Amino acid sequence: MANNLMKFNHIGIPTKGAFDGEIPLPHLGMTVSDHKNNPFGIQWQRYHDDAPYPELVKNVAHVAFEVDDLAAALEGQNVIIAPNAPIPGLMVAFIELNGAPIELMEVDRSVCEEDI
Repeated sequence: MANNLMKFNHIGIPTKGAFDGEIPLPHLGMTVSDHKNNPFGIQWQRYHDDAPYPELVKNVAHVAFEVDDLAAALEGQNVIIAPNAPIPGLMVAFIELNGAPIELMEVDRSVCEEDI
């Protein structure tokens, strides 16, 4: 990951219960809160029972970073969720490092319509 600029985006905290301001994302098998509604990027996440993610991601908080080159950032890493595009202009992947999940995000703001 050397020479790949990383910028903090959010911290995702899994929960089993409902929470205020839930945003359903049925195509991803989860519900989230808006991480932009607080100055620290805290995002609550509730996964559907059949969500196709590793238990580590569904049960342990993760930190998400924007990177300028996702493929380069993944070189030599333990990838636990392969690169995928949850929305146009956003590529994400998860790695495991020291027992913790980390989300890496490459954002093409010329395509991505959401404020990531």
